[in-house]
Amino acid sequence: QVQLVESGGGLVQAGGSLMLSCAASGRSFSTSTMSWFRRAPGKEREFVAAITRSGRPTYYADSVKGRFTISRDNVKNALYLQMSSLKPEDTAVYYCAEDVSSWTADYKRIGVYDYWGQGTQVTVSS
Repeated sequence: QVQLVESGGGLVQAGGSLMLSCAASGRSFSTSTMSWFRRAPGKEREFVAAITRSGRPTYYADSVKGRFTISRDNVKNALYLQMSSLKPEDTAVYYCAEDVSSWTADYKRIGVYDYWGQGTQVTVSS
């Protein structure tokens, strides 16, 4: 059974940085596409970043490109999201997600993913 557990969220001032982590159990991690999504208050869950099983290439939402970096460690079964130059509009619950199938160009679609974490809150104050 796959379990994803996010950590690293918190309260940060605008312009600051945070590193989110996602610890994955199960044997599928190293062959899975992994992504981060987020849900801001009153909004639907949206794609943030994706990474292929090898670590390259990576993909980002336009709103975070140049500020966020997704990475993974297939030995530690861990996924990361380094967030810099944070803005109040980045405030959201952040989720990691795992797609155990082969890479799909549909990586921005929520329904593609097989497993989800419980989320970690990120709050950016102005």
